[in-house]
Amino acid sequence: MTRNNKIVLALMLIFGTAIFAFSVRNVSFESLIGDITKLKWQWLLLAVASMMFSFFLEALVVRVLLKREGSLFPMRDAVRIPLIEQLFNGITPFSSGGQPAQLFALLQSGVDAGRATSVLLMKFIVYQSMVVINFVVSLVIGFEYVSDKIHALSLLFVFGFIVHFIVIVSLLLIMYWYNFTKKVVKFFFKPLKFFFKEARYLKWEHIVDEKIDNFYRESLRLKRSWKLLVKISLLTLAQLFFYYIIPFFILLALGVTNVNFLMVTTMHVLIVMIISLFPIPGGSGGAEYSFSIIFTSFISNASKLVLAMLLWRLITYYLGMFMGMIALVLKPKKIQNDENKKNKV
Repeated sequence: MTRNNKIVLALMLIFGTAIFAFSVRNVSFESLIGDITKLKWQWLLLAVASMMFSFFLEALVVRVLLKREGSLFPMRDAVRIPLIEQLFNGITPFSSGGQPAQLFALLQSGVDAGRATSVLLMKFIVYQSMVVINFVVSLVIGFEYVSDKIHALSLLFVFGFIVHFIVIVSLLLIMYWYNFTKKVVKFFFKPLKFFFKEARYLKWEHIVDEKIDNFYRESLRLKRSWKLLVKISLLTLAQLFFYYIIPFFILLALGVTNVNFLMVTTMHVLIVMIISLFPIPGGSGGAEYSFSIIFTSFISNASKLVLAMLLWRLITYYLGMFMGMIALVLKPKKIQNDENKKNKV
């Protein structure tokens, strides 16, 4: 980690502590301690297990994609990838640091840059598609419920839908209308000439062109490998499922039993979409606020609501970051490629 990353990490931990302190300002300390002592730990352990299994399934996606590329990747090192991604997603705005960090981790393991980039692009395409599918389904199921009870957040859901819809449409345009997409991008890029120096403009244009070209090549490979596409799509759906059901287990741990599994899971999907709209690393502030506003419908007790929010953030945000710090210092084993094995025989 760079010095700046360490500073941001420290600031996020301080900021998170401040948010929790602010959240409990009107809650009786005795009530909070009482709720903690009454926790049903078996359900809380299931929530943690769900998060861990979500990491495992993401690691499995990486391993499957690398195997397809001809690399024998140890599961121990595959698990490092989502954990390091969690760490850098958690300390960068809009989770922008996750992709470069995963690339660095793969290069550490001996995967060549081209192969690593290919794997991460395919992983990103499938992940983004599955997220949008989940979001659209959840929006259909839960939008009326939210718009009736929490009108302000319903506007954020609509905005979130528009943002993710634009992303998926952009991906489809590159996949199926490559030449048209490049022309459109160049058209919208031209006005930048009037605001920036030519050298910087040309540099940005080159970077965007390169990213579009790389994405197009990987999309062609995915379309040809439909069995692989189905396999990693199902793994990604399972990964997201285990992540999305965590609040349900937290509610059960708090003794809240009269809740609808589908509705709680749906609300969590929508909360995750809201978090992605906040530029602050980890959506801090917005994440806690959204959770408190939405889950007040399921938890009427103030201290239990604060505790639920605290447990949720610890499991879904801080756990991954802390494990990512451990994964970052662990040295991976250098992988063996199939071609190298043949040469040794």
